[in-house]
Amino acid sequence: MSHLTSGRPVDETALASLDFHPYRWGDPARTVALTEGIRGALGLIGITVRETTPTPVADLSIPASRLTGVQRAELVGLIGEEHVSIDHHDRVGHAAGWSTPDLLRLRTDALPDAPDVVLRPADHEQVVTLLRWCSHQRVAVVPFGGGTSVVGGLAAQRDGFEALASLDLGRLDRLVDLDSESRIATLGAGLRAPRAEELVAAEGFTIGHFPQSYAGASIGGFAAARSAGQSSAGYGRFDDMVVGLTVATPRGTIEVGHAPRAAAGPDWRQILLGSEGAFGVITRVRVRVRPLPQARVFEGWRFADFATGAAALRRLAQDGPLPTVLRLSDEMETFVNLAAPTESLETTPGGCLAITGYEGTGEDVTRRKAAATAVLHDAGGTPLGEEAGEAWRAGRFDAPYLRDPLLEHGVLVETLETATFWSSLLELRNAVADALTTALAEQGTPAIVLCHISHVYETGASLYFTVAAQQAEDPLAQWASTKAAANAAIARLGAAPSHHHGIGVDHQEVYTEQLGPLATEALQALKNTLDPVGILNPGVLLPRSGTAT
Repeated sequence: MSHLTSGRPVDETALASLDFHPYRWGDPARTVALTEGIRGALGLIGITVRETTPTPVADLSIPASRLTGVQRAELVGLIGEEHVSIDHHDRVGHAAGWSTPDLLRLRTDALPDAPDVVLRPADHEQVVTLLRWCSHQRVAVVPFGGGTSVVGGLAAQRDGFEALASLDLGRLDRLVDLDSESRIATLGAGLRAPRAEELVAAEGFTIGHFPQSYAGASIGGFAAARSAGQSSAGYGRFDDMVVGLTVATPRGTIEVGHAPRAAAGPDWRQILLGSEGAFGVITRVRVRVRPLPQARVFEGWRFADFATGAAALRRLAQDGPLPTVLRLSDEMETFVNLAAPTESLETTPGGCLAITGYEGTGEDVTRRKAAATAVLHDAGGTPLGEEAGEAWRAGRFDAPYLRDPLLEHGVLVETLETATFWSSLLELRNAVADALTTALAEQGTPAIVLCHISHVYETGASLYFTVAAQQAEDPLAQWASTKAAANAAIARLGAAPSHHHGIGVDHQEVYTEQLGPLATEALQALKNTLDPVGILNPGVLLPRSGTAT
């Protein structure tokens, strides 16, 4: 979601011990109120704030578990009584991710595909054992790391299977090894990001991966979805960091990454990264780490318009120097963000806000900052100083918390992202924004669409959209048709169906259309080899092949 400042700094490792709630993003103890600035921005476009009430978790109706007594006894024999759960709250908590449709289904008691059982293996060997058992028993398996998917990555299609199991990897939560000489950390896939960062920080290192899902997401989930964090300009995407993977399949183990680079055929790391649990379950990840930064400086810049700001970012991405963090909000996102919580709508200046951040040694930060400042000045930027940059850094994980009170007050709010080459960036931004506003207007619901450049590369960039509209009588159908219009615009321009959220169910059609029938068939053949019965996250990433009949 777009950035909304909180005014308080964030300690990334302080999030390591949070618990989670099915209705809430991140820390359930945190609540965010709708400010007058946000209410005013919504009112300007005709969105009425009204209160709605979700169904209490205990009152949600889910089907009785299909797991038989014999099956449960066998599972208990494999991993222990306390690690095989058919508890109501446990099943609800593993039934959905963190997308708006997921939260709407939770709020409206629409969970027909809640898992029949939640399994918590202790290690890689138990994962392999469970997958073999599930394949033999024809039980579909949804790997569960942090449960933060926003593209239907937990929405497996259970038709044709005897039951559906959620495979919670939370017990695979160790720092297995840290090779300080090679700067490689081996991490259990179930480690949540804050705890992983805490463990490597104790050894003087950082992973440097801070997506907005940071509070809840897992290391294995980052790899399975090709995650990209807010500091990707400096540290790289998560798939850039991965040097090795251990993966469990119903047929055994795959271990990849025996050297930093090799000319040894296709790179299996790249085959398994982004596979979203459809080819196997990632149980261990080896990642590159960097020394903890000695210095950190964040600044704000203002540009007259989005095109001018995008051109400035392109110069830095292509010719350097590249900051650790580099992003640009469009005019509407800048307007909304600066109107909350302290500035009035009438006095908020125009233009677009860019954020630059620099981390590293003191000398490196000073050098890169000075060189980038010269480029940004020359590109038409006006410096806003460190206060604006620090405000962004302090609140960079806060924006998604706003979705909860918005949903509770009858506002549909959701995000989507894509990526394209620089030459198509402005056209893509306009096309997707138009598709979103038109689709919602045709349903009689005015909308506000915000956009920012979230990640940059030499050849292109990612666009991240936040949409808010009045909830219709059927908000699930409302968003489905809106998302379809956005996907059509993305497909028409040949842009990526997803830059860092993954494919899941939501983007599958666009993804396979871009792949074409031959490449899709080849990937399906690979899945059939690794997962002959098709139990692994069926229907996610790839269409069902009909193996589970």
